[in-house]
Amino acid sequence: MIEITQLQKNFGTKKAVDIENYTIAPGEMLGLVGNNGAGKTTLFRLILDLLQADRGTVSINGTDVSKSEDWKNFTGAFIDDGFLIDYLTPEEYFYFIGKMYGLKKEEVDERLKPFERFMNGEVLGQKKFIRNYSMGNKQKIGIISAMLHHPQLLILDEPFNFLDPSSQAIIKHLLKRYNEEHAATVIISSHNLNHTVDICPRIALLEHGVIIRDLQNENNSAEQELEAYFNIRVEEEISEEQHDDDRSETAEENEPATPKP
Repeated sequence: MIEITQLQKNFGTKKAVDIENYTIAPGEMLGLVGNNGAGKTTLFRLILDLLQADRGTVSINGTDVSKSEDWKNFTGAFIDDGFLIDYLTPEEYFYFIGKMYGLKKEEVDERLKPFERFMNGEVLGQKKFIRNYSMGNKQKIGIISAMLHHPQLLILDEPFNFLDPSSQAIIKHLLKRYNEEHAATVIISSHNLNHTVDICPRIALLEHGVIIRDLQNENNSAEQELEAYFNIRVEEEISEEQHDDDRSETAEENEPATPKP
């Protein structure tokens, strides 16, 4: 489904993405994890041709995304609320998305039914524009719009952000079921290790733009390894801070005393 080859993206002197080779097979459900600034969102934007790579390619079904737009017909994505048309109501937005993919209003209404529990009576029929919704409900609208046309490739950046615990549990169930029923390739990123481990059989760990671990996650087997990795990182940072503090204190102690006038 997706082939990444010698992909690089820099912002000034900072290397945001640097992936030599990585393949995501059709029907896989992949979780992308990493700290803030690891390059997760940048990688998604490169896959979706929203950023121009400095080097390398991303191919979907054998086609370079920067040279053709055919892949857009079977791809759904939600990165942030910039994807929304916030001067429309949710109904208007869903019908607009449906029209883009040749769906009639009746078909859109039918495809919204599986999301009724997820919307929790707070999205449809409110008679207000998307811009006036809470961040949590904007998140719901974006996720639903990405899935509405039943894409074969679904990409969601931090889908659990802004959602209450009940909504997080529902969307985990919906994503797993969608992957199974449609044999779709689903890629999500998340700061929440528990959510990612719960639903993703494969997990890529990103650090400074590099995929440093590619884990098969059978029966949550990756959870312990990921927790150990992030705990070690925290311990290293604390140790570095302590070392810097010690050096600073030593320097202050060694400074010559200022003579009194």
